This record gives sequence, C-alpha cells and structure tokens, in this order.
Amino acid sequence: MILLIFSYLPSLLCGVHVVRTGREMYWLWLFVLAPMLAPAFYFFAVLAPEMMGGRTARTVGKAARQAIDPERDFRSAMRALEDTPSVGNRMKIAHAAAALGRWSDAEAQWALAADGHWADDPAILKGHAEALLELGRYADALKRLEHLRAQGSEGATPQVALLFARAYEGLSRNDEADDAFRFAADRVPGLESGARYVAFMAKTGRREDAEIGLAEIERRYSKISAPLRGEARIWRDMAASALARK
Repeated sequence: MILLIFSYLPSLLCGVHVVRTGREMYWLWLFVLAPMLAPAFYFFAVLAPEMMGGRTARTVGKAARQAIDPERDFRSAMRALEDTPSVGNRMKIAHAAAALGRWSDAEAQWALAADGHWADDPAILKGHAEALLELGRYADALKRLEHLRAQGSEGATPQVALLFARAYEGLSRNDEADDAFRFAADRVPGLESGARYVAFMAKTGRREDAEIGLAEIERRYSKISAPLRGEARIWRDMAASALARK
C-alpha cells in the first residue's frame, strides 16, 4: 500500500499544478493511467520550460508535448479557424497538417488560402507547392513554383530551388533537376538537400558522385551533437539507403 501511494505521489503533485495553472485536463487522466511515465513527460513538457526558460527549454517542452499529443496544434488551429475564418488561421492548419504528414489536408487548406486576394502570396505558393510535391502532383507543384518565381526574390531562394529540383525530378527533367539540386545542396541548412541530391544521383546512375555526396553528409552528421541528430539521421539514412539500392 505504501509503495502504491508513493507511486502516485508524482501524479498527485503534477495534478495539483495542472489545476492551479489551468492546464489541459487530459493530463489528469494520463496521471491516473500512467502514474510514473506521465509525470515524467509533464516535467519535460511543462515544468522544465517554466523553471529553465530559454529557447532550448521551450524546444524540449514542445517536443515532449508533441510526443504525448501530436494532434494538439492541428486541433488548436481548427478551433482558431472556426472562431476567426482568416487566411492566417487556414495557413496554421496547413502547417499543422503537414507536420502530421496529412498532406491531402494540408494541400486542401493551401488551395483555399490561395483563393482570391492571396493568390500571389509567396508563403502560400511555397507551402502549396510543397504539399503538391508530397502528393506526387509534380506538374501542379511546378506551376505553383513558377508563379512563385515570378513574384521576385522570394522565389529564388535555395529552399525554393530544392522544391524546383524535386518537381523537375518527378517530371524526369533531369538536367534541370541536377542544376537545381546542385544549387540547393550547399546552401540549404541541414542535410535534406544533400541527401535528396545523393538519392537523385544514385537513381540516375552517378554512383561515384553519389558516394562522394554521402561521405560529405556523413562528415557533417558526425559534427552534430547526439541530442540534435533526430531529423538529420532521417536524411543521412535516406541517402545511404538510396546508394544501397543501386
């Protein structure tokens, strides 16, 4: 009995904090169902950011909240749109849907956001193009990207070049894809652009160049501190897998 009481003590203390600070009530159910695990998540998601402050602590807290309730941002964005049907709130839904990998939902929201006065907005054009690429609608994505490029400098960034490269690749316009990939690979932060270029070179028979690209990715990956390697590992593994298949 004493052990049972002590096992629920962290849940009790965290539950008091939830009630006093007006947090979401689903935490209380989690404390009952998982009296040891849920308080640990609550500590990293809520208490640590409050106590520590700063960007790093907020990032850790957001990651913990996402692990527990990955659709929280999506639901919040949907409620905001119901209250205020603005383009900005529709864009928030699109971003939240994309973060969940729900690209059809994201594309639908971008399409609605682009209707009317916002048809030339660079952020909407870029977001819509990315969603279309994820859905394999390369020709439609390229139309959005060409529209974006016509808006000026915001359509000429390395990030947009990477989207162009993916669209060209999907349409088998390999010479144009290679130029765009090469431009983006050394300019877009992170490992995604390099990994996609390695995969493209492996697919088009340029194994030696792909191996050189993978070696560079491995070098950059080794310099990333272990706690921050999560997303980078995805792209490193994608590049390695592309070479392994050839």
